[in-house]
Amino acid sequence: MCAQFAEKGCPTMISSASRGLQMLSSAGQRSRCAVAAGAVAVGLFSLAPTEARADFRVCNATQNLVGVGIGYRAKAGWVTEGWWHIEGSSCKTLIEGPLASRFYYLYAEDAERGGRWDGPITMCVAEKEFKIAGVTDCVARGFQRAGFEEYDTGEQASWMVQLTDQPGTGGDPAATGAPSP
Repeated sequence: MCAQFAEKGCPTMISSASRGLQMLSSAGQRSRCAVAAGAVAVGLFSLAPTEARADFRVCNATQNLVGVGIGYRAKAGWVTEGWWHIEGSSCKTLIEGPLASRFYYLYAEDAERGGRWDGPITMCVAEKEFKIAGVTDCVARGFQRAGFEEYDTGEQASWMVQLTDQPGTGGDPAATGAPSP
């Protein structure tokens, strides 16, 4: 819960509560107010997240800008989304929170050198930012077809895929997936 407040001044709230406790204590006043301020400060610290955050992340271990699309099964059916632009030597979260599906599908393109990370599962993509329902009749619906690689997360709460320059089995760049720490 504190993570939600972090953007809205949670650290300020903690410091203010701590300062209030110090001011009351330094004045030699021991009152219920000082105890309450201390309880608020301790309570706010205990709300800080202690576990790793659950999500689906992609890390780009190359030196080039990469565009990434993801596919997954939603309640209403298959969905593909993109493009996330991931700078070289950095990571991005594509899906926030615990993963709802066991299987996720990934397609990525090297924006500078033209290579790609793909697989045998055909799904729809578009030239610009997209969120497409359904994976059939891509071209007839005005989209492009792309081959996505399947990642079996084993129903883990979080997962990370790392894109590398190292050749995979077909000579294309390799992508490896593993549970996120």
